[in-house]
Amino acid sequence: MKLAIDEFRKAIHDCDPIKMTGKVTQVIGLVIESIGPNVSMGELCYVCSRFSRTKPIPAEVVGFRGGHILLMPIGEMQGIGPGCEVLAAQKTLKAKVGNELLGRILNGLGVPIDNKGPLSPDMEEYPLQAAPPPPLSRPRIHDSLYVGVRAIDGLITIGSGQRIGIMAGSGVGKSTLLSMIARNTEADINVIALIGERGREVREFIERDLGEDGLKKSIVVVATSDQPALVRIKGAMTATAIAEYFRNQGNKVVLMMDSVTRFAMAQREVGLTVGEPPATRGYTPSVFALLPRLLERAGTSAEGSITGIYTVLVDGDDMNEPIADAVRSILDGHIVLSRKIAAQNHFPAIDVLGSVSRVMIDVVSKEHFKAGQLLRSYLATYNDAADLIHIGAYVNGSDPNIDMAIEKIDAINKFLCQDIFEVTGYDETVARLIKIITANNQKK
Repeated sequence: MKLAIDEFRKAIHDCDPIKMTGKVTQVIGLVIESIGPNVSMGELCYVCSRFSRTKPIPAEVVGFRGGHILLMPIGEMQGIGPGCEVLAAQKTLKAKVGNELLGRILNGLGVPIDNKGPLSPDMEEYPLQAAPPPPLSRPRIHDSLYVGVRAIDGLITIGSGQRIGIMAGSGVGKSTLLSMIARNTEADINVIALIGERGREVREFIERDLGEDGLKKSIVVVATSDQPALVRIKGAMTATAIAEYFRNQGNKVVLMMDSVTRFAMAQREVGLTVGEPPATRGYTPSVFALLPRLLERAGTSAEGSITGIYTVLVDGDDMNEPIADAVRSILDGHIVLSRKIAAQNHFPAIDVLGSVSRVMIDVVSKEHFKAGQLLRSYLATYNDAADLIHIGAYVNGSDPNIDMAIEKIDAINKFLCQDIFEVTGYDETVARLIKIITANNQKK
């Protein structure tokens, strides 16, 4: 029998003979306050429960106050009380990464919850928090990314490596639109983060919306609304870390997160709990500091690309509420879903005139771009004159632009409407768009 001497030497070298501990002094709300150990922000600790059979509860250092350490548990707090021992793990959280993750469903900490067995212990680990690629090392976005939705591919074309937001109130179709993109996109790998979702919707999204074919090339990270705030935050970080790993392997990755708003709400919960002062609508300053650190991690790099598609749950359909406004200023475009359009049984309920892709001009042909601009102008002209048209006050021939818009509005709406499981190729979408416009120009 041959002994692996080098492995034993490495284990001895890596181990710390001094165990750093502390004691819990009080628990207020979601915060555990302790004296010691000597730790830093973001470091992982384990809090020993009073119940001897219960495993130590992981917690993260979220702040300091009066010489005491403030910890937030990553799990339930049952059995924690004054005097409980706090052990310093001397590390931060990391996620296991590798091709073994494809088709798997993970919790917010990267642990499988799909009853398909544990992950291999030999898998590589990737830190949950990493620096975005340096600005000057990011290649420019030149290639379009097909997502299978005509309104997006034709008029709000997404570039490979772009970051775009889907903004809407509740119940307007954000998750369903994400599922269409996940099934139809040409990306190599989908990483889907369901942050703060209802527990009932998770299985519906995976089985009904995503489907077996979509799941095969996807990795789903789930942190439902009942999970602690830190788990919801770490769920977003875990999904981003997994996407970064696959980008570093040279893949074209699509990262879909539903939703950034619930990620911000979780960070607000943490901030308020540790005594951070509330700012706009109760959101703490740390929320607006953390958003760019999360969103800037997507994009292009020298090896591959992450196309970030983030949903934003706007409060009261107010597109200018704080989180929507902050996210819109960071991303490279936004897709607005309209409740009014959805009420007309029009799916996807995309408000084309209120949406924009800031990189579309760089990723499509001049003919495609011009056709999209003309279609937008026809749609805007019709919307401006809609009241006059509907009450019969408009007289045909009064304005050639309005006449053209009236003549082609049915074709435009048919182009923009799409069934959930309807698939249209990118070339076919562009051809249909140009056909609508050229038909109009011939009659001018």
